[in-house]
Amino acid sequence: MRRTCRVAVATLAGCVVAAAGVVLGTPGIARAASAIPVPGPAAPAVAPGVLVGPVPGSRQLTVQVWLAPDLAGAAAFADSVATPGSPAFHRYLSPDAYTARFGPSAGQAAAVTAWLTAEGLTRVHADSGRDWVSATGPVSRIESAFGVRIEEYRVTGADGEPAEIESNDRAVSVPASLAPAVLGVTGLDSAPPVTSATGPATAPSCSHYWAQHAKSFRPAYRGLTKASLPACGYSAGQVRAAYGATTAATGKGQTVALTEEEAPPAMLATLKDYAKGNRLPEPKAAQFKELQIATGGPCGASPAGASPAGAAQSGFYPGEAQMDSEAVYAMAPGAAQLMVVGDGCNEVQSLLDTALYVLTGNGARPRASIVSNSWGLLPGEVPVQTVHAMDLRAAAEGVGMYFASGDTPGLSLTDSDPYATAVGGTTLGIGAKANRVFETGWSDDYASLDVGTWTDIGLGGGDGGGTSLVWEQPAYQKGVVPASMSRARVGKRTVTDRAVPDIAADGDPDTGILIGYIASGTDAHPGPYQTQVGAGTSLATPLVAGLVADAQQGQKSAFGFINPLLYRLAGTRALHDILPVTASMPQQDRDAWEPASPGVSPAVDVFDSQERAYTQQVTAKGYDTMTGIGTPNGTAFITGLRRAADCSDPVPLTILKG
Repeated sequence: MRRTCRVAVATLAGCVVAAAGVVLGTPGIARAASAIPVPGPAAPAVAPGVLVGPVPGSRQLTVQVWLAPDLAGAAAFADSVATPGSPAFHRYLSPDAYTARFGPSAGQAAAVTAWLTAEGLTRVHADSGRDWVSATGPVSRIESAFGVRIEEYRVTGADGEPAEIESNDRAVSVPASLAPAVLGVTGLDSAPPVTSATGPATAPSCSHYWAQHAKSFRPAYRGLTKASLPACGYSAGQVRAAYGATTAATGKGQTVALTEEEAPPAMLATLKDYAKGNRLPEPKAAQFKELQIATGGPCGASPAGASPAGAAQSGFYPGEAQMDSEAVYAMAPGAAQLMVVGDGCNEVQSLLDTALYVLTGNGARPRASIVSNSWGLLPGEVPVQTVHAMDLRAAAEGVGMYFASGDTPGLSLTDSDPYATAVGGTTLGIGAKANRVFETGWSDDYASLDVGTWTDIGLGGGDGGGTSLVWEQPAYQKGVVPASMSRARVGKRTVTDRAVPDIAADGDPDTGILIGYIASGTDAHPGPYQTQVGAGTSLATPLVAGLVADAQQGQKSAFGFINPLLYRLAGTRALHDILPVTASMPQQDRDAWEPASPGVSPAVDVFDSQERAYTQQVTAKGYDTMTGIGTPNGTAFITGLRRAADCSDPVPLTILKG
């Protein structure tokens, strides 16, 4: 399914074409004639950034050289093991068996290990699956080994504020003899990953159910003069009812892994408080396990006393991990949760390692069959094939990788891979009787009212999606994704490519859920339980993961890479088909009123504001690039997945249509 990467890499503040393979000469860097560049440019913020100066040569870094598995063989196996009707359907490999059959060879790992050791680096070792070889050393030796300079750059962060990052100034090089064995190198820059969480979304005034309180306003904005106040944060019961979660399907016997960048304080105590406040069964101690894994060596001091690499630019907000756990618990209160937290200076490297920790397991089996990832990586942060190799391992082992599609328009490396399940966001109105009043694609046009005049600020929130320019259309999307959403122009050619997302759930801060947390530093003596509104596609992702755990309950095998099953349900009652907002809908279901607060003017969010020329996204009947094939529909969703996975079931899926 792979096609050579053909796009400019994204930046923190725009785009820049990266010329991978161009070797730039810099005085003072010794470059062997046999050294050649490997995939993966410098950090995507380098070109638009302002050079501040070099990173001290004594600064310690831990890097990971990612090794190349048999990608073609692994892809063929992943397709067969995930496709209903195939002789290999759901005959998964153990982590050790995958490594032996498709992983990098012991010889490849040994050769890279010997080279890094010869370069004067220390703590050189391969992980248990031979996915990477890690090494630690001072910046000066790292620069010499990989033929780069590591500099400080001043950039515009994802939040629009100035930030400083460290980065290599060009693509890394490795000895030509090793190049075929290397996918790429991580750990050289401190550009942060992209969080898909939106929150806290507190509001001075709100509704406990949709349109409980509405606001009339003048002058009109885009023909609207009435709006509902945003939700105060839906309860678990409201969201369960809206998506049809049942008391029988609880996810019992399943394990959902959550990959996190920061450890939450007193998470089990928090989860117990959340369950009590939402009238859910109290979680047992055995249901929640938290592991903090070391991902690299000790952090070196940054220049001028700055924070360690990436720490100051972290996109994660307090409550992120709590929301992930609570959203899974709301949908699957009987499932076990494994929260894996990466403990390292490089956030990107840490998050990749947390996911691999789940996949490599104990060698005999992975640590979970469902992995919820509420984060994303931009093009250029790591080589495309690094993420692809990880997802292929997951598919072969029977592990479903669920990635948030992000809270801004566009695609990431993590959501667009054809072996990942990308989860988009919706705007969900839940009524007084916990009924679904409406649900549409999350794309809000934000307008501010000042002295009787409206100012259109533009899209103030929305999930990611669109058409990949890297990956061809996978077989499971054929016949489901319309040509208008799968075709893209590449140079003078029109190609048919992968579309994102695959499925969706609630993500709009105007319709988020009420999450709980305990303030930092209170692990030994937990402080008061507090609440705030949480949202984003990092809410949608664990909601979907929880419902999949419900569907897996009692089944003879895990669903694994679920997309070939999901797309068999397109157009059936197993899914809510998410439709665009229309003029016939009540005005209070088409927008939300944001009351004034100190220093902030009143505003309105107009729902499903499709600006396709800018976002390349649309909400439409059937598949669309806002919400994929739709949102889960309770029992019909669970039954549909089980029937799709049971090749011996003589009952055709067409009975679900209607």
